Amino acid sequence: MTYSFKTKDTCSSKVSFDLEGDIVRNVKFTGGCNGNLRAIQKLVEGFTVEQIHSNLSGILCGRRSTSCADQLAQAVKKAYEQSLQAGNQT
Repeated sequence: MTYSFKTKDTCSSKVSFDLEGDIVRNVKFTGGCNGNLRAIQKLVEGFTVEQIHSNLSGILCGRRSTSCADQLAQAVKKAYEQSLQAGNQT
């Protein structure tokens, strides 16, 4: 399933990705630093939600309280939790 999240306090405005169970695929950022974000997209392809969250959560960008990587970590965790809740309701 594809998920999209509006990012906060970053140069990118949105991040979207597919979740296959707990595996993250097809990460795409809208806006932001093209080279760095394309690198993140390739590096996390096929990682689990836990791997992404534990590796990227808490990374800051300059004086900001977050970064595109941190926003991705938060988004995949939230999407995974939503998918688990949706699965429990059926």
